Amino acid sequence: MPAADGAPTAAERAHAHIRDAIVGGGLEPGTMLSENTLAAELSMSRTPVRAALARLQEEGWVRIYAQRGAQVQGLSPQEIRESAQLRLALEAAGVFHSSATARRELEERMGPNLAEQERALRAGDFPAFAEAAMAFHNAFVDLAGNALMSATYARLRDRQRFSLTHHAGRIIGDADQTIADHRAVLAAAVAGDTIEFTRLLDAHQRDSYGTGGPHL
Repeated sequence: MPAADGAPTAAERAHAHIRDAIVGGGLEPGTMLSENTLAAELSMSRTPVRAALARLQEEGWVRIYAQRGAQVQGLSPQEIRESAQLRLALEAAGVFHSSATARRELEERMGPNLAEQERALRAGDFPAFAEAAMAFHNAFVDLAGNALMSATYARLRDRQRFSLTHHAGRIIGDADQTIADHRAVLAAAVAGDTIEFTRLLDAHQRDSYGTGGPHL
């Protein structure tokens, strides 16, 4: 539970640190984690680290082995594909249920976002690109003004970041196409053309992953 003053507990800080390292590519699948090492790195006792690892195991990001430590787990191609299919469905639903006013406002807001995506890709700053790209896709869901849809999409954020990070080389190498795809997807959303939006986003996803699975 949170500390009395509202600050994150040691277990929460440990959980966030390890999770972010996994989904951000700092800890690759298969890496073994030691409670002692993590506790020393985070300047805390083993107890909150153990609690953090137990929570991460429940979330599917590590597997704990008695007397050996915890092994980092990734997402299988099927899990990446299924997660992306759900995100696509939510984004398309956001466009479908949006108002013309919301779509016009989206067009204005996404100009700076697309510029940041392009800047980050050109500079090879993938973390900055990932943040901008996730905000870009999240905006389509939020068009509907449906709190449950937005909350459901937010729960997919860690999987989204993992998927992006583990395809960074391909995305950076095809920066021009990535930005062109995003501009086309945005244009379809602004026009309120859900069918074209879905078609373009699905094609973009497949091209970006190169495995028959989707992109963001």
